[in-house]
Amino acid sequence: MSEGFGESTGKAKIDLKRLCFTFLGVFLFIVVFYSPPWPDAIDPVGKHFPLSPEGKGAIAVFLLAGIWWVFEVIPIGVTSLAIGVLQALFFIRPAKEAFNDFMDPAVLFIFSCLMIGLVFTKTGLTKRMAFKMLSLVGEKTTRIYLGIFILITILTHFMAHTAVAATIFPLLLSINNLYGEGDKPTRFGKGLFIGMAYVCGAGSIISLLGSARAIVALGFFKEMAGVDTPFYLLTYYMAPVGWLMVFLLWVFFVIFLKPEKKVIPGLKQRIVELSADLGPVSKKEIYSLLIIFGAIVFMSLQVTLPSLQKIDKTAIILIASVLFFALKILDIEDLEELPWNIVLLFSGAMSIGFCLWKTGAAQWLAVHWLAMFKEAHWLLFVLSVALFVMVLTNFIMNVAAIAISLPVALVISGYLGVSPHVVMYSSLMTAGMPFILLVGAAPNAIAYASKQFTSGEFFKYGCIASIMLMLVCALACYLIWPLLGMPVTLK
Repeated sequence: MSEGFGESTGKAKIDLKRLCFTFLGVFLFIVVFYSPPWPDAIDPVGKHFPLSPEGKGAIAVFLLAGIWWVFEVIPIGVTSLAIGVLQALFFIRPAKEAFNDFMDPAVLFIFSCLMIGLVFTKTGLTKRMAFKMLSLVGEKTTRIYLGIFILITILTHFMAHTAVAATIFPLLLSINNLYGEGDKPTRFGKGLFIGMAYVCGAGSIISLLGSARAIVALGFFKEMAGVDTPFYLLTYYMAPVGWLMVFLLWVFFVIFLKPEKKVIPGLKQRIVELSADLGPVSKKEIYSLLIIFGAIVFMSLQVTLPSLQKIDKTAIILIASVLFFALKILDIEDLEELPWNIVLLFSGAMSIGFCLWKTGAAQWLAVHWLAMFKEAHWLLFVLSVALFVMVLTNFIMNVAAIAISLPVALVISGYLGVSPHVVMYSSLMTAGMPFILLVGAAPNAIAYASKQFTSGEFFKYGCIASIMLMLVCALACYLIWPLLGMPVTLK
């Protein structure tokens, strides 16, 4: 009896905590939404940016969603549904606009990436990759961390980081199973999957193929600063800081999520046995590789061939998904196994992102924030831009964060005598590494599907990793990039 009473008391405590954060989100929404009009944001040339009632409502939804996502007061996908509902009920945006974002091409792209992960798992490709990699790095768990992180980084040089996460995720599931703790959350499991998310971001800043954000930023840079950036130049500046972050993240996870076991005993022998059990490569594995590789090559060529840029990358990857079913690599039962909670999570992220953008709330926030640093030292100003982008990209698509903040920052940089180069590259650096919230990037959400960590744990470790990111950004702006020849101030 006493044991049962203790269990119910424990549940009551958990429910109390959940209710507190539920009502905190609701309270912040009500306070912001019904508050009097907020003052205009004013840029250095005196231009006013008023905040409309709809913009204020967008910020209110933004705060509620942030609280609910971080503390998981309800399933994260259901919080996303609440985002659309609040926009419609409080006339922040028409229901058609708010819910259309739930099927945005970016959401369908993530859906297809998750399906690629299913294919790797079902066909056995994941196990082959895992066994090959583990045979190279050995039984030591910290070296397994390092081997995975280096593999991810290399892949992000040539593939979109979302596709890399979808490819690597099932491999990590196999490695985690070999750890011998089943589905039980472990420090090793947390390090593998949170590390995957973080390193996907760090690697994606190194080349134009890693994500779409660089293309958007370079477009603004050419239009506003009159500078056309060659393909190789972005890699020249970003490779040192990207790889530095990867190795620092490895040290970070070795310290904060040190595996419970130093080695996985008998791993090498176990790998030999398991590899033999797999047998020869099957036709389904070959078909799967050809389809996935073909989609990746096509999307990579789009970056350099203008004639292919008119074809949406989502359509390409959805063709791959259709082919998986047409060739009977996947079936209806596999479709039902997709983590729809993750798909809904990103649907809500798209909706709140577009809401902030289209209501003018994001621009109002950007001008307000950056105008505070209009008389600051150049390094402080650059870091303030990078910090704003980093925070914003944890809530909305990094492409949108760049589109909102970079034009404002480039205008203000001219008044401070700051080179637009350092503003652009520092913004790109932090835009690629949303370590705090699951909605910040697709790899974060894909990693969450492992069930090895909570959104609160992701937030906790992400805050520490984000401080490290800002320190590396400061080092890059003050020392690394000037040594590489990047101008930081205007003469």
